[in-house]
Amino acid sequence: MELSEYRHLASGKVRDLYEVDDELLLMVASDRISAFDHILPTPIPDKGRILTAMSMFWFELLADVVPHHVAAYEDSRIPSEVTGRALLVRRLSMVQIECVARGYLTGSGLLDYQRTGAVCGVELPPGLVESSALDHPIFTPAAKAALGSHDENITFATVRETVGDELAERLRETTLAIYRVASEHAAGRGIILADTKFEFGFGFARDGVPGGPLVLGDEVLTPDSSRFWPADGYQAGQVQPSYDKQFVRNWLTSADSGWDRAADQPPPSLPPDVVEATRDRYLQAYEKLSGASFADWIG
Repeated sequence: MELSEYRHLASGKVRDLYEVDDELLLMVASDRISAFDHILPTPIPDKGRILTAMSMFWFELLADVVPHHVAAYEDSRIPSEVTGRALLVRRLSMVQIECVARGYLTGSGLLDYQRTGAVCGVELPPGLVESSALDHPIFTPAAKAALGSHDENITFATVRETVGDELAERLRETTLAIYRVASEHAAGRGIILADTKFEFGFGFARDGVPGGPLVLGDEVLTPDSSRFWPADGYQAGQVQPSYDKQFVRNWLTSADSGWDRAADQPPPSLPPDVVEATRDRYLQAYEKLSGASFADWIG
């Protein structure tokens, strides 16, 4: 079986989707990396395989919390050219909400808080700063945007208006339940899970109507979708070192890149040292959190 034998359905910032049959899709993670709603011109070697290995670790760890969409990661229907970076997944009817859990204040959440004293309508106490730990994790959803656009933070009330009260509650409860399990596991590995986002959907019955349990789809708890900080040395009030693509964002907004984010120009290519350091951060995240060797994944 070769990849060209499958019908290409779609491409996102990182993943490509192919049709296997009426029930299954092939989800392939590339080495592309995105930042500030741009796909950067420089790939990160092994990134797709690291993301796939990490997602599989978490899907299996979380199986008692929420069902997932993975049918297989070792299968004759996965072409050899994408082995290690592809998953056979079940078709889902996706819920058009990005489900974000935050345990710490940073990124767009910090900007919202500085403007309004709240994040996605969730009121927070005064005096919080960059990287402050929250009293308890909060659900801060976003509306999914088209490729090249930025997801828009929304309130829980908007989620209820969009998908209905019952599903909105299920999304919030499931998101926070996953975050609690994942953050406890990460803490045991010396890593803070600052925030993360999930995507959910529903499977299809024989009559083609979506329904049944809520299913975790796409990727899960990777450095692309999460902020991972080393617990050792954590200090509120400053930007934390991280095992994620924040390193790339920092370089792009530095004087070294020469890029003006506000200008109508694409980002520049990443220099070799930034590429190597980014790959190393992704690799450390996988090996520290899973306790496994990446060399074992790639065989």
